[in-house]
Amino acid sequence: MKEGLLYSTVLIHVYPTESLPADIGLKQCRSAATLRKWRASSARMRLDRQGVAAVFNIATGLAIWCSEAMTLALVLFVAWRHNVRNEAYLYWGLGFLLTGIGFAMVALRGEIPSVLSVEAGNAIALLGQSAWVAGFLALDRKRIEWWALLPPAIWLAGVFLPWVNSDYSNRVVLYNLASATGATALAMAVAAGDMRRERTRIKLMGVFVLQGCLCFGSALTMALTMPSDIEATNLGGASAMASAFLLTIAFALTCRLIMERSERHLRALTLTDSLTGVLNRRGLLGYFDDIQERAHNEQRQVGVILFDLDHFKRVNDRFGHQSGDAVLTAFARMARQYIPNNIFGRMGGEEFAAFAAVADQTEAEAIAEAIRTEFCRLPVSTGEAIVPVTVSIGIALASSIEANIDKLISAADRALYAAKAAGRNCTVTFGEAEAAAPAPATPSSTAGELVPTVDDQVEALRRMGALSRAG
Repeated sequence: MKEGLLYSTVLIHVYPTESLPADIGLKQCRSAATLRKWRASSARMRLDRQGVAAVFNIATGLAIWCSEAMTLALVLFVAWRHNVRNEAYLYWGLGFLLTGIGFAMVALRGEIPSVLSVEAGNAIALLGQSAWVAGFLALDRKRIEWWALLPPAIWLAGVFLPWVNSDYSNRVVLYNLASATGATALAMAVAAGDMRRERTRIKLMGVFVLQGCLCFGSALTMALTMPSDIEATNLGGASAMASAFLLTIAFALTCRLIMERSERHLRALTLTDSLTGVLNRRGLLGYFDDIQERAHNEQRQVGVILFDLDHFKRVNDRFGHQSGDAVLTAFARMARQYIPNNIFGRMGGEEFAAFAAVADQTEAEAIAEAIRTEFCRLPVSTGEAIVPVTVSIGIALASSIEANIDKLISAADRALYAAKAAGRNCTVTFGEAEAAAPAPATPSSTAGELVPTVDDQVEALRRMGALSRAG
């Protein structure tokens, strides 16, 4: 009897008498399972009377996010340590570190002073967004803009206002506005890059725009409805979960953006001559179809121009291979400036080539002669002496329809051989008929059309002037 009375007393103490069913018996009360059942029932009844319950456990959510942020920060710091020239990893790592520290301070509310937990903690978390913005600007080698610091600035400018500092809902509204500003800044930083080449940026910018709209919409809803603290917690928690999901997508898209950029860089390395920085043979030949299509669309001819530096072996023997490398680099840097669309590359050794869509033979010869005369005047210094160098040039032309890369290169090579035989430091052109003709077993030293040099033309003008005065 005493035992039953004890169970009844505990049950009545835990649950008010109005929550107890009338038909509950003493034996039922002795059951621990029944006790737990009616505890849960009473709890539900109390929640019904309160009307709204807090769905989100803020401390738990913040703890999960802090651990994830710290892990990502560590990964990004390791990536930056592996490639210190890429400051984007450093800024992104700092962003996750600051976000993790800030949310950890917010989660410790009640354990540390309020000014550190609320004011400082949220400011540090928003400063993490600023670091992310700086990371995207650094990725494109752009200077950090002032608007990257707007998220923490907005928070600090408003949180100390009395009607904001003392009201939880208003603080949530302010934080969402600052976070929306940060998302907008991230979208601006992403859009500052090359959107046409890196199409992933469009999706990434869309994610940040969506996050900004979400945060702003949440702030506007709370400002208009003036919810209670529990309702503000639920709404803020839902917004935070959605933002976290969008940030996860943004992180994945950022990884994809970096991978695509790395693949492009590796592809460029395979198509670029490591010494001169221009296209190598493989990369140059890959552009021939583009040149042929452009020539066809513009009703122009396809021109292949071959360059061979004269007596280059003597340069290496007399001045050393470092001087020879300096000559090759100087020629490549100068010549590519005269080639339309920079379709210029090194075929191997001291031989270079260019593909161009030209209006006629005169335009192709003008390009070649401009490069030849400029290179003759170009002082190539090796530190100890000025290296005298010249270049011989062979040109082959074909219509856009009949252009064949193998035939044109072969014809340009025969024209180059003729230029060497003509005394070097000159240009020889093969027109459409000569370029289309089958290659002879032995190249002819007199084939092609020798292009008059500028000096020859000046001398011819002088003779004509002298003859006119004598007459």
